[in-house]
Amino acid sequence: MIMAGGSGTRLWPMSREALPKQLIPFIGGKSLLQIAAERLDGLVPPAQRFVCAANKHRAVIQQSLPAFGGDHFLGEPCGRDTLNAVGFSAAVIARRDPDAVIAVFTADHIIEPVDEFQRIVASGYEVAEKFPNALVTFGIAPTGPATGYGYLQLGAPLVGPVPDRAPQQAKDAASGTRPTARVVEQFKEKPDAATAQSYFAAGASRYLWNSGMFIWRADTLLDCIRRYSPENHAGIMRIADAWDTPQRDAVVAGIYPTLKKISVDFAVMEPASRDPKVRVAAVPMPLKWLDVGSWPFFAQTCPRDADGNAIAARHLLRRTKNTLVASNDPKHLIATIGCEDLIIIHTPDATLVCRADQAEAIKEMHKLVGEQFGSEYL
Repeated sequence: MIMAGGSGTRLWPMSREALPKQLIPFIGGKSLLQIAAERLDGLVPPAQRFVCAANKHRAVIQQSLPAFGGDHFLGEPCGRDTLNAVGFSAAVIARRDPDAVIAVFTADHIIEPVDEFQRIVASGYEVAEKFPNALVTFGIAPTGPATGYGYLQLGAPLVGPVPDRAPQQAKDAASGTRPTARVVEQFKEKPDAATAQSYFAAGASRYLWNSGMFIWRADTLLDCIRRYSPENHAGIMRIADAWDTPQRDAVVAGIYPTLKKISVDFAVMEPASRDPKVRVAAVPMPLKWLDVGSWPFFAQTCPRDADGNAIAARHLLRRTKNTLVASNDPKHLIATIGCEDLIIIHTPDATLVCRADQAEAIKEMHKLVGEQFGSEYL
């Protein structure tokens, strides 16, 4: 199941309510969601893939990815954070397959190489098959003391033989040493700068970034939600019970917006790491992993000129260094003189210019635009 419900406010003004970041075809002409779906080719059959996204984006998603039609599109009437997205999806999928093992992926990452990604995911399936009470997450080796990611504090290896019922794709994983799953002693949500520095200094053998990707049995996840967030569980199960009935749309529209808005990390993974009934495990994913959540990270996907400028637009740059220029209009020209360390984003109705080191303030700018101009530019 691919989660594709984010708003992408830090990629404003190109990311909008009608076409948020995961649906913009700005990575070599493809959207992040298209890239996420293609990463699964050869690993998960199309018939076993689902996307959870906003109902209002159903048409644009199915236009570029027809495989997510019908019941393969799990529509949210509004965003209620990741706990409800994964819980709702697990409950609906479990109606068709009570023994389902579900891998949860995000629609805003660039991950390479794909064959190694698939090999590591296959090993995650093995862990979930072997330990039915396991919640498996994938950890990324930190490249710096980032404060914008959660951290996984690693404990002892999770060891044992792989059972015969492991998925065939896991058994047939590419040759090489499979990454060893590690017990997650604690989830550490977005630390302050000093704490992040201490985690980074401890090394990847002790702390990994939380990638936001998971594998678990549907029934194991739902039982955790029942015990840790009973009100969310009650609402999710009412939706699942109505899913194959004529009342589906009315029940979803009535219940989903009332569910407590909370992330799966806070609601499930943190308490699960302290719960003796559950095993939380991290599988290291030592790959090129890029969370395309802001313009500086988008710039890392772009070709660069000799002066370090990231180019995603028709351009004419003079005495300009380390600047991102991007436009969603192929005929629009961005021309600069004497610029350095800037972000310049053009769209037909809004243009953003900011210093690269102020990129995190774009989220606040998005809020101010809404307050002063209404939804016109959102």
